[in-house]
Amino acid sequence: MTMLRNILMIISAAIGIIGCSAAETDTIQIASPHLVTPMKVMVVSPKQEFYGEKFPSVYILNGHGGNHTSWMSNQKRFAELADHYKMIFIFPDGRNSWYWDSKKMKMESFFINDLVPYIDSNYPTDPRPQMRAVTGLSMGGHGALWLAIRHPDIWGNAGSISGGLDIRPFPDNWNMKQLLGEKNANPKVWEEHTVMNLVPQIKPGQTNIIIDCGTDDVFTGVNEEFHRALLEKGIPHDYTSRPGAHNWDYWCNSILYHLLFFNEHFPR
Repeated sequence: MTMLRNILMIISAAIGIIGCSAAETDTIQIASPHLVTPMKVMVVSPKQEFYGEKFPSVYILNGHGGNHTSWMSNQKRFAELADHYKMIFIFPDGRNSWYWDSKKMKMESFFINDLVPYIDSNYPTDPRPQMRAVTGLSMGGHGALWLAIRHPDIWGNAGSISGGLDIRPFPDNWNMKQLLGEKNANPKVWEEHTVMNLVPQIKPGQTNIIIDCGTDDVFTGVNEEFHRALLEKGIPHDYTSRPGAHNWDYWCNSILYHLLFFNEHFPR
């Protein structure tokens, strides 16, 4: 009887350890002079048994109309994936900003001057650029490449899922003209703010890039054009076009490929 009781106590203790060792999820707020109100951010960190290590960080950006909760509300596996890959995931609120600096808000400046330094100061990240990645869906796909191409000293890995990689064919959509002005009246601004025109800035081997888009997506054409532009410039990258539309079924599947890609490229 005593032996059985001891066995049960051991099993109970083991279950308790397993139960408390799952990845941790925080919702934080970061005040910034670049934004009118503090930014809410969700952060998923690997389980406690890994503490003492430094982890790669992956910034995962929402699309237009979404916020800091969108990804985790739809893809339920991020806690499991944080433990599996031993990565820290960061989900900021894109606020329909397209991740630019504009008259309404300085989102790019917030990322560079506030968000990344805060995460590195408060979480056990490995701060080397090659140990950071940024990806996102739709508006967030454009934003991820916008940030990574313009700031290779911060992100050495980048991805885009169903990204609006050339904004110019969509002058009346997704409040871009409220941020950049009317395209016909401000053509230079629109040319300067599309990721398509940043391709000449990319140096071969500088950034590990993964891009994918569904064959039934509104952005299929611009993704194929971006892929061809990278090929012409000789920029190594992974590009996938597979069946799918502009929806969460596609995005929740696609993020799994992006995390695998980043894991393969993080120098650990």
